[in-house]
Amino acid sequence: MKSSVALFALAIGAFAIGTTEFTPMGLLPVIADGVQVSIPTAGMLVSAYAIGVMVGAPVMTLLFSRFGKRTALISLMLIFTIGNLLSAFAPSYTTLLLSRLFTSLNHGAFFGIGAVVAASVVPKDKQARAIAAMFMGLTVANIGGVPAATWIGQQVGWRVAFGGTAMLGLITMAALWVALPKGMPGTRPDVRRELKVLVRPEVLLAMGTTVLGSAAMFTLYTYIAPMLTELTQASPGFVAFALVLIGIGFTLGNSLGGRLADWSLDGATKLILAALALTMLLLPVLLTTHTGAAIGLVFWGAAAFGIVPPVQMRVMQAASQAPGLASSVNVGAFNLGNAVGAALGGMVIGQGLGYAAVPLVGAALAAGGLALVWLGSMHRREARQSA
Repeated sequence: MKSSVALFALAIGAFAIGTTEFTPMGLLPVIADGVQVSIPTAGMLVSAYAIGVMVGAPVMTLLFSRFGKRTALISLMLIFTIGNLLSAFAPSYTTLLLSRLFTSLNHGAFFGIGAVVAASVVPKDKQARAIAAMFMGLTVANIGGVPAATWIGQQVGWRVAFGGTAMLGLITMAALWVALPKGMPGTRPDVRRELKVLVRPEVLLAMGTTVLGSAAMFTLYTYIAPMLTELTQASPGFVAFALVLIGIGFTLGNSLGGRLADWSLDGATKLILAALALTMLLLPVLLTTHTGAAIGLVFWGAAAFGIVPPVQMRVMQAASQAPGLASSVNVGAFNLGNAVGAALGGMVIGQGLGYAAVPLVGAALAAGGLALVWLGSMHRREARQSA
């Protein structure tokens, strides 16, 4: 099997999942009007998806691990496809909410099993880059898939956007069928043993780093549009341009993060988290001008998503006896970080501290993640000495 073909098929799946995850954020007013609910109520569609990812990640991974890798991944994308079709034809808000919840069940397990497959098709010194190649689909979705689906939803209808996203699921299933061999076997999971692996201190520290790194990102990303309007005096056109710049930063950072993680896993995690904290400290000043905002958001995007490959590899290495389960639960940890970051950012704004204070909270979260990396290094050092 050619590794590049397999990684491309996995990246197509990541692109499809990224598109369906983030598109509703830009279509909330249209969806709310379509199912006759308020915008805050429609916002629960985003929360339901995140909850489904966190709950579904371990359950679906354990359920599908007994099948071959190709069968498992194609089956997960079948759930994705059916879920988006159900969303497209949902007659009411309740059925749409349940459809989004159903769709999200594939998310964590696909990335978890997919990361194991990606790492298995390349030499050991290129595994982080392989995982980054899969996640590249997620970053490209923010540049192309999400804006396209949002435009279609606004111009033609949100149901058409969900239907089009379902077609991406069919394309992914075909690509996986062609790219992955039948002979990638599954194993019947020892649930008790694998769950014990997840509660090891080094695994929990690695997942804690994921949560804090993701929270740092979404503290800012959730409120980027009103922040640019308030601090940069940005027009709607510049806000759209800034989102594209962030997507470019995500893509660059994802690639760089994979390369740095193959160089040094600890070194990459520390370096990127430090860069993220520093960039967020500078953003309140950079966002006061259009030029500063453009430059700052590219660097911020690179640091924010550059952390993904190293933290994913850290968890897989720390939980080497249950890499698939750990990898998928770590995707759930990303979503937990999303919720934590959005809540903290909203709290800062709600307390009247202003939008300029939001990046400072993100910087503190990134610094907390850096502290956990140091603790993890100390724990491994002590374990080696005692051994």
